[in-house]
Amino acid sequence: MSKPPKVFSVLGIPVHVMSNYPGWLLECLQHSRGTHVVTLNAEMTMQAERNNALAKVIHDAELVIPDGAGVVLYLQWLFWQKVQRCPGIELAETLLREIGQKQKGTKVFFYGGAPGVATKAADFWEQQAPDLNIVGTHSGYHSPEEEAQLHQTLTQLQPQVILVGLGVPRQELWIAQNRHLCPQAIWIGVGGSLDIWSGSKTRAPAWLGNNNLEWLYRLYQEPWRWRRMLALPEFALKAFVYRLTTKSAIS
Repeated sequence: MSKPPKVFSVLGIPVHVMSNYPGWLLECLQHSRGTHVVTLNAEMTMQAERNNALAKVIHDAELVIPDGAGVVLYLQWLFWQKVQRCPGIELAETLLREIGQKQKGTKVFFYGGAPGVATKAADFWEQQAPDLNIVGTHSGYHSPEEEAQLHQTLTQLQPQVILVGLGVPRQELWIAQNRHLCPQAIWIGVGGSLDIWSGSKTRAPAWLGNNNLEWLYRLYQEPWRWRRMLALPEFALKAFVYRLTTKSAIS
């Protein structure tokens, strides 16, 4: 295995910094090393401050990537790290393409979204990467009986990469509770990625993402998220206070 990523703390939440996340995950696959990947942004960081269960799951995860612009700016300004943002959807896409080209036997499973979304996402990827071995899909809306059937399906199939799109914090908590079903798998919480791959939603234009304004496009698509977006200025304020406190302590 290559050397482990550097670990930094963003308001008490760990973030792993490295140059090649997909390559590291491919090594995990080759060594059958079970891995939980968390895609951290400012909103999730603020949720973790109030949700001890979520905070514990993030601390226990093997890989926490800097998904949000706020987290990246925090690492750049406070730790002087030349870190690049790694959106979870782009990490998942790169990993799926690499698997389709280099590890064609790897079993992939999509879980989450409204009825039909995961299936449409799988259809999309079967066109994008014909050699990708997608062994199953399951909607994120289901009864307790269907949940039990999902557990049985995962146990029987033993997929090696499981993409979970249930939203934060549900997907992180669900992964932590069910990793034992496929202990050697890579589990990634992909949020709304399944919706984008299925065509149900569109991703923000690149120029918004390049200017750290992808959150604005999400708010435009889902105006009901405005309360959750209040976490962004809260995160910025806490980061500013932390920086002042740190400078005072140093001087």
